[in-house]
Amino acid sequence: MPRLSPARTGASMAVTSMLCVQLGLAASVGLIDDLGSSGAAWLRLAWAAVLLVAIVRPRPSLYTREAVVAGVALGLATGGVTLLFMAAVARLPLGTASALEFLGPLGVAVVRSRGTGRLWALLAAAGVLLLTQPWSGHADPVGVGFALGAACCWAAYILLTQRVGDAVAGLGGLTISMPVAALLATAVAGPSVAGRLTPELLLLGLGLAILLPVVPFALELVALRRLTTAAFGTLMALEPAFALVIGLLALAQVPNPLSVLGVGLVVAAGIGAERSGARGGEPVDEAVEPVRSTV
Repeated sequence: MPRLSPARTGASMAVTSMLCVQLGLAASVGLIDDLGSSGAAWLRLAWAAVLLVAIVRPRPSLYTREAVVAGVALGLATGGVTLLFMAAVARLPLGTASALEFLGPLGVAVVRSRGTGRLWALLAAAGVLLLTQPWSGHADPVGVGFALGAACCWAAYILLTQRVGDAVAGLGGLTISMPVAALLATAVAGPSVAGRLTPELLLLGLGLAILLPVVPFALELVALRRLTTAAFGTLMALEPAFALVIGLLALAQVPNPLSVLGVGLVVAAGIGAERSGARGGEPVDEAVEPVRSTV
């Protein structure tokens, strides 16, 4: 069997990550009912930090100062995008919030793309607009501000994930970023939900943390060692399409013709990004690294 190209491998990881995110969000409905959106996000991030540190067992002496700084910045971006998006969807229709948040990866894709890569990014943007149809809902100014903040954090997340993935082998970078994200979420949401926690909710949060964010963030870290940030940002346009398909199959939510056209555009853009989005050189996790975590 021929070996998959780095770009195709990275794209497959990104697609799997997006599927995990959508399944994780769908499975979190009960937890959100009990703890609220920010409380559910906090519990998932807290468990993710515990799981990653326990599995990877990092040795602090092996991290360079640059890797630690980048990891802390990534943790702040991770916590920011999670909390701000949850705050946005509490005030805006999901389609509107999703469209505004996608401005982050779209901005990365457009700025970092050249030639046909920029064409794929713009095609993805058109597809996301048709999918989410943000013009159909009322825009609350505070919600718009939260969504735009989430977009900025998502853009920073993409850039910093690639930087951390290049600086630290394996999943070692996540053992810095995830505890920082959990601490940020604890400061924002932890005190308001601590009294509502039960053993059952803690166990449910542990299971959901594996599906979201442990598996998706790990896949994205490795994917960005193989893909350019421009291609990765374009591929993120597939996420609203996955949400639409899951809604159709699981909830019998039939899309309108504009949404179907949007799916076609983002799928085309994703295929184009996958074919042209390989990074130069060997994937970092297959090369000799100066910093390695112990597993």
